[in-house]
Amino acid sequence: MKQRNPWAWVPTLYIAEGLPNVVVMTVAVVMYMQLGLTDTEIALYTGWLGLPWVIKPLWSPFVDLYRTKRWWVISMQLLLGSSLAGVGFTLNAPFWFQGSMAFFFLMAFSSATHDIAADGYYMLELDDHQQVWFVGIRNTFYRLAVIFGNGVLIPAAGMLQLMFRDQKAFTWSLVFYGMAALFIGIWLYHVYVMPHSAADRRHNTSAHEVATGIVTAFRTFFQKLPPKEMMYAMLFLLFYRFPEALLGKMSVTFLMRPNSAGGLGLSPQEFGLASGTIGVIGLTLGGILGGLLAGRDGFKRWLWPMVCAITLPDIVYVYMSYAMPDNLVLISSCIFIEQFGYGLGFTALTLYMLYFSKGDFQTSHYAFCTAFSYLGLMLPGMLSGWMKDQLGYNAFFIMVMFLCAITFAVTAFIKVDPEFGKKQDESGEPTAA
Repeated sequence: MKQRNPWAWVPTLYIAEGLPNVVVMTVAVVMYMQLGLTDTEIALYTGWLGLPWVIKPLWSPFVDLYRTKRWWVISMQLLLGSSLAGVGFTLNAPFWFQGSMAFFFLMAFSSATHDIAADGYYMLELDDHQQVWFVGIRNTFYRLAVIFGNGVLIPAAGMLQLMFRDQKAFTWSLVFYGMAALFIGIWLYHVYVMPHSAADRRHNTSAHEVATGIVTAFRTFFQKLPPKEMMYAMLFLLFYRFPEALLGKMSVTFLMRPNSAGGLGLSPQEFGLASGTIGVIGLTLGGILGGLLAGRDGFKRWLWPMVCAITLPDIVYVYMSYAMPDNLVLISSCIFIEQFGYGLGFTALTLYMLYFSKGDFQTSHYAFCTAFSYLGLMLPGMLSGWMKDQLGYNAFFIMVMFLCAITFAVTAFIKVDPEFGKKQDESGEPTAA
């Protein structure tokens, strides 16, 4: 069978991976804010939607065992399209909140499962050279999906609200119906385009063997380091992004709440440009720079600059909460600085997870690392709305700056090989910086 050009399906596959995540994590926050929920309610309820990404390692072996990766990818895309339509349908019903949350949970579960299958299919269908060559392509299209979610969907809702005289529930339902149609189109496209890989087949592995493998991988995960070092590693995974976990959802509401509620009062269109486009560009550039620096000089050399990058730029929100700027260029610049720092600093977490996971069960151990890291992002985020409602935006952002000390503290105790990440010459020795 002639192999189809990966350009035909890699970009759309990772657009399909990125869109549901941004819809659940950001678009839902803006929608519920416009529909009248408090910041406490928004942070608590949308925080729960991150749970499937935390626990997805528990069912990832079953994606390997049953059917094929292609089958899982296509099935989840159909389910994602259905869940998007379900959100649109329930928003105008009397039970709009319960109904939309139920479909958001279905969307989150389907998206987490789609992530497992899509990444597995990518590794099976492409050879080693193609995987390395297309890694930048897949990450770029994932970021484009994030830009589309924040920079197109949210402004589209704002424009529809102008057309339909501020009927927020109705306009958001139109947005989700449009998203459902887009996903059904992606599903139909992939049914035709995605190749049937010879390597993508069901393994002759029993459920008992899979369960035994999970238990072994989990047990060996906690035996990778001596107990004391393991405790430090877990604290790092859980708390490295603690300030960012608090800032995440509240930065969105701060930018869009009216001045009377302590926010900057950005319109959906302004938010889409400032945060959804310029901010995501900053995030992407920061991540690229972080990878280049660590690849040139090694991870350890840039660890502390990356820690500073993910924490100190948060001060722009302290400034904006007091200055209350109305200049979109100034606001966008502040968001760019903070997101560029986050992208640069997040590189440290990614590299540490890769470093920690080396050895047997590398794939499973990396999945566990991402689960613990996501848990550390989810739980503080759920409480962030209540904390902000108790303190107000000004004091809340100041508190976030003080809590940056937690990131510095958990980083101080981890151990990293100074040579990890450095480019090696043909003999396998690190090259001189």
